[in-house]
Order: sequence, then C-alpha cells, then structure tokens
Amino acid sequence: MSHLTARPITAAAFSPFGDLLEASGPPDKLINEGACGRFHDRAKLDFADGRAGISLFKAEPRALPYSFDLVERHPEGSQAFIPMSRHPFLVIVAPDEDGRPGTPQAFFTSPGQAINYHRSTWHGVLTPLHAPGLFAVVDRIGAGANLEEYRYPVLWTIEGGPL
Repeated sequence: MSHLTARPITAAAFSPFGDLLEASGPPDKLINEGACGRFHDRAKLDFADGRAGISLFKAEPRALPYSFDLVERHPEGSQAFIPMSRHPFLVIVAPDEDGRPGTPQAFFTSPGQAINYHRSTWHGVLTPLHAPGLFAVVDRIGAGANLEEYRYPVLWTIEGGPL
C-alpha cells in the first residue's frame, strides 16, 4: 500500500491537470447595475467533437483515510465539477506517463471552489467528503467512447485533509 497526503488545492499546483474555479480577488467586471461581480471565462472547456452539456451527479460521501486503485480519463473532452453545496471535496490526479497514469497527487478544495479537468487528465472518481455529494458537471455530450480506466497494481491511501 502506498500513502499520499492531501494538501489544499491551489491554482498553481493544479494547473498541470486543469483549472481551479473560484471567485477570489476582484471580479473581472461588474454587471447588473454594479450588483454582481463577473469572474469571466475561468475554465478551458475543450471537446474533440460533440457539445457541452450540464449533468447532475450525486455521489456517496467518502471518509479519510480514503483508499483507491482506480483512476480514469476522458480523451474526448474536459470535465468540470461544480459542487452544489459549500463543502470541500477530494481531488485525485496523476500525470500521464506514456499513456498510463504516474504517481497520483491528492488535493482538497475549500468551500466555494470547483475544478475543471483538462482533456485526457488522469483523475480519481468523484470524492465528496460530506453529504449531499451533489455536483453540476459540465462535460462532453456526444457519440463514441470517452472513458479510459486504469487500476494501479497497488492500493493508494490518502491521509490528511481539511480541518
């Protein structure tokens, strides 16, 4: 068994895998007569074909320590996960090493943060840490296979996480 320590997600640390979505700092512009700040175009949606769709996912909450051996990727499109509650969730990613995932990394989000995986990024399954585990997901809707799975030969266990 191999161990990982989850650490707080930052835009810089997550950038090789995707986009961190959050409304921090000043907005890009004010709209609605100045009553709404727009944080503009924060995710790179990328689809080989098809179209963008919004789905709702309801995942069972997990507890730390959390063990896994399965990761997946979507070669035909990016995938954004936007929590519909203000709870942190676990984000597992791995670099691509000649078509297979390398050593995984684990992050946890803060309330109000969402993520967008770049196309073909190896990542763990949706891992909320609190109920209800409800997410809006923006991803590719189209014909053809868009899922590759990989099982590590060892079980990885993630420790640490949000306080």
